[in-house]
Amino acid sequence: MTGILAGKAGLVTGGGSGLGRATALAMAREGARVAVADITEEAAASTVALINASGGQAIGLGGNVAVEADVAGMVARTVAAFGRIDCAYNNAGISPRNVGPVGQRTHEMSRQSFDDMLAVNLTGVFMCMKYEIIEMLKQGGGAIVNTASIAGLVGLPTATNYVASKHGVVGITKTAAMEYAQDNIRVNCVNPGYIKTPMTDPTMAARFDLLMEKVPMKRLGVPEEIAEAVVWMLSDKASFMTGASHIIDGGYYAA
Repeated sequence: MTGILAGKAGLVTGGGSGLGRATALAMAREGARVAVADITEEAAASTVALINASGGQAIGLGGNVAVEADVAGMVARTVAAFGRIDCAYNNAGISPRNVGPVGQRTHEMSRQSFDDMLAVNLTGVFMCMKYEIIEMLKQGGGAIVNTASIAGLVGLPTATNYVASKHGVVGITKTAAMEYAQDNIRVNCVNPGYIKTPMTDPTMAARFDLLMEKVPMKRLGVPEEIAEAVVWMLSDKASFMTGASHIIDGGYYAA
């Protein structure tokens, strides 16, 4: 059976592990050729190897989404390899522990910690969208999904920088969806709850029982559960969906 992304070319940032890896593998399974980007090409290599070993077609890209020239290069290399970019999953991101001490309230957080978070999680998504949309306008359309978070819809104490970045992703997703709806470019975001990934492992080790009290399903999600939704959102099956925040959180937001 033909996959729902057959014939399409896609780009995944943060594709070396976690949600990015699971989604890149799912995109390839559904017929897409995939450019897998991560902070270094070596970090993306294992995902690329898995796709190519299973009969798919993938290339690895290195680059920092907080650096505009790197983002422009990622998109240009994707187009050079595949001739176009039909779908993009802007997933690269960091957590509070990557930019400073955890557990800080707003008045305790440094300006540098705040700025460093937004540089990757928000400005990085903006720049990816900018260069992807430039190519999609040339070719007559495309689909983009950004990784936001449940933290893009609610507040989380001691995570001001992370919450600000993810609320921003939701906002720029909605705005871009409105701006490019007539250009056949759809832009949506996915809002995961607590998912088992290398980025969340330290937090889960410290506070698993406390956090699960807030999740009706009483478990972590797995990356593949997010990947399936992202692939559908990138496909033509979601042709009337744009500007949406798709919540996948085991019931956290509903509780």
